[in-house]
Amino acid sequence: MSVQTDWLPKSRAEQLAMADDWISVCAAKLTDWNIPSSALTELTAIRDAAAAALETAKNETTRTPVSNARCKEAFDALTGFMRDFKRRYFLSPPLFNSDFVSLGLKPRDPRPTPGTTPTAQAAVESYLVGRHELGVRIVYVTGNPDDKANKGCRIYYSVVAPGETPPLKPEELRQSFYTQRRKDLIEFEYGDSGKTVYFAVQIENDGKKGAWGPMVSALIP
Repeated sequence: MSVQTDWLPKSRAEQLAMADDWISVCAAKLTDWNIPSSALTELTAIRDAAAAALETAKNETTRTPVSNARCKEAFDALTGFMRDFKRRYFLSPPLFNSDFVSLGLKPRDPRPTPGTTPTAQAAVESYLVGRHELGVRIVYVTGNPDDKANKGCRIYYSVVAPGETPPLKPEELRQSFYTQRRKDLIEFEYGDSGKTVYFAVQIENDGKKGAWGPMVSALIP
Protein backbone atom coordinates (compact mmCIF):
# COMPACT_ATOMS: atom_id res chain seq x y z
CA MET A 1 0.00 0.00 0.00
CA SER A 2 1.41 3.40 -0.96
CA VAL A 3 2.08 5.94 1.76
CA GLN A 4 0.70 9.47 1.40
CA THR A 5 3.71 11.76 1.79
CA ASP A 6 2.24 14.95 0.34
CA TRP A 7 0.51 17.33 2.75
CA LEU A 8 -2.17 18.13 0.17
CA PRO A 9 -5.28 15.87 0.32
CA LYS A 10 -5.84 13.65 -2.71
CA SER A 11 -9.59 14.10 -3.21
CA ARG A 12 -11.05 17.31 -4.61
CA ALA A 13 -13.65 17.52 -1.85
CA GLU A 14 -10.89 17.36 0.77
CA GLN A 15 -8.88 19.98 -1.10
CA LEU A 16 -11.88 22.32 -1.05
CA ALA A 17 -12.36 21.62 2.66
CA MET A 18 -8.73 22.46 3.36
CA ALA A 19 -9.02 25.68 1.35
CA ASP A 20 -12.12 26.58 3.40
CA ASP A 21 -10.17 26.02 6.62
CA TRP A 22 -7.31 28.18 5.39
CA ILE A 23 -9.67 31.00 4.42
CA SER A 24 -11.38 30.89 7.82
CA VAL A 25 -8.19 30.66 9.89
CA CYS A 26 -6.19 33.17 7.85
CA ALA A 27 -8.98 35.76 7.95
CA ALA A 28 -8.30 36.08 11.68
CA LYS A 29 -4.51 35.96 11.28
CA LEU A 30 -3.83 38.43 8.46
CA THR A 31 -1.88 40.83 10.66
CA ASP A 32 -0.21 38.23 12.91
CA TRP A 33 1.04 36.19 9.97
CA ASN A 34 1.71 39.13 7.64
CA ILE A 35 -0.69 37.89 4.94
CA PRO A 36 -1.88 40.50 2.42
CA SER A 37 -5.66 40.68 2.25
CA SER A 38 -5.37 40.53 -1.55
CA ALA A 39 -3.77 37.08 -1.28
CA LEU A 40 -6.66 35.77 0.80
CA THR A 41 -9.14 37.33 -1.62
CA GLU A 42 -7.40 35.58 -4.51
CA LEU A 43 -7.41 32.24 -2.67
CA THR A 44 -11.15 32.64 -2.03
CA ALA A 45 -11.86 33.40 -5.70
CA ILE A 46 -9.80 30.43 -6.92
CA ARG A 47 -11.46 28.17 -4.37
CA ASP A 48 -14.95 29.31 -5.49
CA ALA A 49 -14.05 28.76 -9.15
CA ALA A 50 -12.86 25.23 -8.38
CA ALA A 51 -16.03 24.45 -6.42
CA ALA A 52 -18.23 25.70 -9.27
CA ALA A 53 -16.24 23.71 -11.86
CA LEU A 54 -16.58 20.57 -9.73
CA GLU A 55 -20.33 20.97 -9.46
CA THR A 56 -20.61 21.36 -13.24
CA ALA A 57 -18.44 18.31 -13.85
CA LYS A 58 -20.45 16.19 -11.40
CA ASN A 59 -23.88 17.17 -12.73
CA GLU A 60 -25.23 14.59 -15.18
CA THR A 61 -26.82 17.25 -17.38
CA THR A 62 -23.74 19.50 -17.60
CA ARG A 63 -20.93 16.92 -17.45
CA THR A 64 -18.98 16.85 -20.73
CA PRO A 65 -15.33 16.26 -21.69
CA VAL A 66 -14.94 20.05 -21.77
CA SER A 67 -16.40 20.52 -18.27
CA ASN A 68 -14.16 17.75 -16.96
CA ALA A 69 -11.12 19.44 -18.50
CA ARG A 70 -12.14 22.79 -17.02
CA CYS A 71 -12.58 21.16 -13.62
CA LYS A 72 -9.06 19.74 -13.80
CA GLU A 73 -7.69 23.14 -14.78
CA ALA A 74 -9.52 24.81 -11.90
CA PHE A 75 -8.16 22.36 -9.33
CA ASP A 76 -4.65 22.57 -10.79
CA ALA A 77 -4.93 26.33 -10.24
CA LEU A 78 -6.24 25.85 -6.70
CA THR A 79 -3.61 23.35 -5.57
CA GLY A 80 -0.82 25.31 -7.25
CA PHE A 81 -1.94 28.49 -5.47
CA MET A 82 -2.22 26.66 -2.14
CA ARG A 83 1.31 25.31 -2.44
CA ASP A 84 2.61 28.80 -3.14
CA PHE A 85 0.45 30.28 -0.36
CA LYS A 86 1.86 27.77 2.15
CA ARG A 87 5.44 28.52 1.10
CA ARG A 88 4.95 32.29 1.28
CA TYR A 89 2.93 32.70 4.47
CA PHE A 90 3.08 29.56 6.62
CA LEU A 91 6.83 28.87 6.67
CA SER A 92 8.20 32.30 7.61
CA PRO A 93 6.08 33.61 10.53
CA PRO A 94 6.43 32.07 14.01
CA LEU A 95 3.51 29.67 13.74
CA PHE A 96 2.85 27.34 16.67
CA ASN A 97 2.05 23.64 16.34
CA SER A 98 -1.60 24.42 17.08
CA ASP A 99 -1.61 26.83 14.12
CA PHE A 100 -0.39 24.12 11.75
CA VAL A 101 -3.03 21.72 13.08
CA SER A 102 -5.74 24.36 12.51
CA LEU A 103 -4.63 24.56 8.86
CA GLY A 104 -4.79 20.80 8.41
CA LEU A 105 -0.99 20.53 8.24
CA LYS A 106 1.46 18.47 10.27
CA PRO A 107 3.34 20.36 13.01
CA ARG A 108 6.91 21.25 12.16
CA ASP A 109 9.60 18.69 12.88
CA PRO A 110 12.00 20.25 15.41
CA ARG A 111 14.85 17.93 14.44
CA PRO A 112 17.53 19.59 12.30
CA THR A 113 17.80 18.50 8.69
CA PRO A 114 20.89 16.34 8.06
CA GLY A 115 23.72 18.09 6.30
CA THR A 116 23.53 18.08 2.52
CA THR A 117 26.96 19.47 1.66
CA PRO A 118 28.44 17.52 -1.27
CA THR A 119 31.30 15.24 -0.31
CA ALA A 120 32.17 13.79 -3.72
CA GLN A 121 34.67 14.93 -6.31
CA ALA A 122 34.15 14.37 -10.03
CA ALA A 123 36.03 14.74 -13.28
CA VAL A 124 34.82 15.48 -16.82
CA GLU A 125 35.51 13.27 -19.83
CA SER A 126 34.60 14.64 -23.26
CA TYR A 127 33.77 12.77 -26.45
CA LEU A 128 32.83 13.67 -30.01
CA VAL A 129 29.15 13.87 -30.91
CA GLY A 130 28.92 15.97 -34.06
CA ARG A 131 30.02 19.17 -35.71
CA HIS A 132 30.40 21.89 -33.03
CA GLU A 133 29.18 19.42 -30.37
CA LEU A 134 30.95 17.64 -27.53
CA GLY A 135 29.48 15.15 -25.13
CA VAL A 136 30.57 15.35 -21.49
CA ARG A 137 30.60 12.41 -19.11
CA ILE A 138 30.75 12.82 -15.32
CA VAL A 139 33.16 10.42 -13.63
CA TYR A 140 33.12 10.31 -9.83
CA VAL A 141 36.66 10.31 -8.43
CA THR A 142 35.68 10.13 -4.76
CA GLY A 143 32.43 9.89 -2.81
CA ASN A 144 29.16 8.04 -3.32
CA PRO A 145 27.23 9.14 -6.47
CA ASP A 146 24.04 7.62 -5.00
CA ASP A 147 24.13 10.03 -2.05
CA LYS A 148 21.46 12.71 -2.64
CA ALA A 149 23.95 15.42 -1.72
CA ASN A 150 26.13 14.31 -4.63
CA LYS A 151 23.43 13.95 -7.29
CA GLY A 152 23.94 17.20 -9.20
CA CYS A 153 26.97 18.99 -10.55
CA ARG A 154 27.92 22.24 -12.22
CA ILE A 155 30.14 21.97 -15.27
CA TYR A 156 32.34 25.01 -15.85
CA TYR A 157 34.02 25.67 -19.17
CA SER A 158 35.74 28.31 -21.30
CA VAL A 159 36.44 28.38 -25.02
CA VAL A 160 39.94 29.58 -25.95
CA ALA A 161 41.08 30.48 -29.46
CA PRO A 162 44.61 29.66 -30.70
CA GLY A 163 47.05 32.21 -29.32
CA GLU A 164 44.82 33.21 -26.39
CA THR A 165 45.94 32.59 -22.82
CA PRO A 166 44.27 29.45 -21.44
CA PRO A 167 42.82 29.35 -17.90
CA LEU A 168 45.29 28.21 -15.27
CA LYS A 169 42.76 27.04 -12.66
CA PRO A 170 39.05 26.10 -12.55
CA GLU A 171 38.08 29.40 -10.92
CA GLU A 172 38.99 31.16 -14.17
CA LEU A 173 36.41 29.27 -16.26
CA ARG A 174 33.73 31.71 -17.40
CA GLN A 175 30.64 29.67 -18.36
CA SER A 176 28.72 26.97 -16.53
CA PHE A 177 25.55 24.90 -16.46
CA TYR A 178 23.95 22.64 -13.86
CA THR A 179 23.02 19.03 -14.61
CA GLN A 180 21.98 15.87 -12.79
CA ARG A 181 22.81 13.66 -15.75
CA ARG A 182 25.86 11.44 -15.92
CA LYS A 183 26.13 12.41 -19.61
CA ASP A 184 25.26 15.74 -21.19
CA LEU A 185 25.86 17.72 -24.37
CA ILE A 186 27.40 21.11 -25.11
CA GLU A 187 26.64 22.80 -28.42
CA PHE A 188 29.20 25.42 -29.45
CA GLU A 189 28.96 28.32 -31.87
CA TYR A 190 29.89 27.73 -35.51
CA GLY A 191 32.96 29.94 -35.11
CA ASP A 192 34.25 27.89 -32.16
CA SER A 193 35.32 25.01 -34.39
CA GLY A 194 39.06 24.44 -34.00
CA LYS A 195 39.21 26.23 -30.64
CA THR A 196 40.02 24.52 -27.34
CA VAL A 197 37.49 24.20 -24.53
CA TYR A 198 38.62 23.77 -20.92
CA PHE A 199 36.40 21.95 -18.40
CA ALA A 200 36.16 21.40 -14.66
CA VAL A 201 33.28 20.30 -12.47
CA GLN A 202 32.01 20.77 -8.93
CA ILE A 203 29.37 18.62 -7.28
CA GLU A 204 26.60 21.02 -6.26
CA ASN A 205 23.50 20.70 -4.08
CA ASP A 206 21.20 23.63 -3.18
CA GLY A 207 24.03 26.08 -3.78
CA LYS A 208 26.48 24.10 -1.65
CA LYS A 209 29.55 23.00 -3.58
CA GLY A 210 32.12 20.26 -3.21
CA ALA A 211 35.76 20.23 -4.18
CA TRP A 212 36.91 21.07 -7.70
CA GLY A 213 37.66 18.19 -10.02
CA PRO A 214 40.70 18.29 -12.32
CA MET A 215 40.66 20.71 -15.27
CA VAL A 216 40.77 19.04 -18.69
CA SER A 217 40.64 20.28 -22.27
CA ALA A 218 39.35 19.16 -25.65
CA LEU A 219 39.40 20.40 -29.24
CA ILE A 220 36.02 21.58 -30.54
CA PRO A 221 35.19 19.78 -33.81
